[in-house]
Amino acid sequence: MQFENKKIARNTLILYFRQILILLTSLYTVRIVLQTLGAEDYGIYNVVAGTVTMFGFLSSSMATASQRFFCFEIGQGNTEKLQKIFSLTFIIYLILAVLLFAFAETVGLYFLRNKLVIPEERLQASFWIYQFTIFSFIITILTTPYMAAIIAHENMKIYAYAGIAEAALKFGVALSLKFLPFDNLISYGFLLMIVTSINTAFYRFFCTARYPECRLIFIWDKEKIKEIISYSSWNLFGSSVGIIKNQVLNILLNIFFNPIVNAARSISIQVNNAVNSFAINFTTAMRPQIIKQYAAGNFNNANRLVSNGCKYTFFLMLIFSMPLILEMNYVLKIWLSNPPESAAVFTRLALIDAVITSISYQIMTLAQATGKIKLYQSLVGSILLMNLPMSFLILKLGAPAYSVMTVTIIISCIATAARLLIIKHLTPFSITAFFANSLLPIFCTTSTACIIPTIIHFAMPENFIRFCIVVFTSIFMTIFCIITIGLSRNERIDIIQCIKKKFSNNRK
Repeated sequence: MQFENKKIARNTLILYFRQILILLTSLYTVRIVLQTLGAEDYGIYNVVAGTVTMFGFLSSSMATASQRFFCFEIGQGNTEKLQKIFSLTFIIYLILAVLLFAFAETVGLYFLRNKLVIPEERLQASFWIYQFTIFSFIITILTTPYMAAIIAHENMKIYAYAGIAEAALKFGVALSLKFLPFDNLISYGFLLMIVTSINTAFYRFFCTARYPECRLIFIWDKEKIKEIISYSSWNLFGSSVGIIKNQVLNILLNIFFNPIVNAARSISIQVNNAVNSFAINFTTAMRPQIIKQYAAGNFNNANRLVSNGCKYTFFLMLIFSMPLILEMNYVLKIWLSNPPESAAVFTRLALIDAVITSISYQIMTLAQATGKIKLYQSLVGSILLMNLPMSFLILKLGAPAYSVMTVTIIISCIATAARLLIIKHLTPFSITAFFANSLLPIFCTTSTACIIPTIIHFAMPENFIRFCIVVFTSIFMTIFCIITIGLSRNERIDIIQCIKKKFSNNRK
């Protein structure tokens, strides 16, 4: 178990290094793109591209299924079956890509031309953005099994290198927009398609050369395909519900308001994704071990990884989110100079929702490890699905645009409670122990850590000095409260011993 913990820690650090570089590059890239395109074109790009990426829940559900089956076979040491599953998975992805292409060029194109609110003079540009996004999405789908193989083998270095390279290329695209003699919006979509093509080609080349199971063979196993599709179909339902919190809400806001509101929410999604990626990276590092421990029958180890992982994931999110939530208005002014109206309130609420949802990431992984996800996805998905009618209702009643995020936060809390009840039914998981070891430390740590930074925020006028003091105080108090309140005595001892051992090795 100690070896697995070290591997998780090492992979987490690699992914964090990757994410910090991507974060710094991506945030500045958004600034450049927003200034170059303007708020209206930027909003158009996000709502049009979102019409295609809305279908991303199909590939994401398959990706989760692929990782689960790959990790499960690796955990059981079945290498022959691994290649068989990879080839069957790729065949399913190929069929899915063809179906999605047909759907996007018919129903999706009709929706773009007849339902979205787009200025008439930008309709042609929006059409080309849509086509470029479709192509990028299709080639990404066909690359997903290769990315799943890299994560299942826990080769996070390659995953990190590819992500950094992609961010650098996107940064280059943003810089080049000012010098291109073509329509900036169309050029942006086309160049992003080229970046996606380069990135996906790398993944496929590396996996084919490195992992024997990634060399495709023609095979047809009806029963196994049925098992994979059955598993993926319930993942599909769960992933499709997640779209409500992203692209469908974006479309609702476009219908009730205008592209400027879409731009404001798009900014909140950018910040939310940047912060949330740290939690996702930690989950990515933990997921293979949780599934492998469960596959090997080590249920106590799997449950301990889940319980600790939920707590650590929340704490990581809290460190990054608290100063941003308090100082978001000032951060957006520094970052974007002239941010869209209501972007700050959208972003604050999106971060609160992300912090709450982060508690559930490892619980989701354990549910997926069991392979029995029908109850989990149907119940949790149905709860999350209430976002759409409730958001539509309050917008119809005249509520402000950001109120949809308040609805999302409330439903996220209800969904977290439902996940715990379901996972107790599926596995030998103790909710009482989880509450004592994870939820109680989370509540006590958060409520204590936020007191001083919040007082400083409201006591001082908005300026750079307050920003620096609030950020420093938030990070210091959060880390201090995590160590003194959030961690158990044994966890503190383990950390101290790990640090001592690290320093001892460095001296040698």
